[in-house]
Amino acid sequence: MRLRHTIAASLGALALVVALPASASAATGDFSYKFVGLDGSPQSVTLHDPESPACITLPEVADPGASEPAFAPHNDTDTWAMVFTEDDCTGDSWTLRPHGNPATDRLKLRSVYFTDRH
Repeated sequence: MRLRHTIAASLGALALVVALPASASAATGDFSYKFVGLDGSPQSVTLHDPESPACITLPEVADPGASEPAFAPHNDTDTWAMVFTEDDCTGDSWTLRPHGNPATDRLKLRSVYFTDRH
């Protein structure tokens, strides 16, 4: 009888551990990019310690019908970042290394995917 209760308690504890959501991690550092604002002036945004692994659609340029893509990304995080020409991490992509140099204004993006830390 005790063995059955011990097994049942162990299985219950295991089920609780498996059901817990994985803790979110974040890339350490900053990811920045530029975009043209509604008034036509250049704007700059910095994502501090972005969640990873995760795909982030850049809200300022998410709608291709209403905005030009962002440009000149700079990955100064500790993880690899893949930038995409379309939202939801679709379209053409380029990989930016951790703590890399800023990309040129010619590199366009609408979303970015941060990988697991290595």
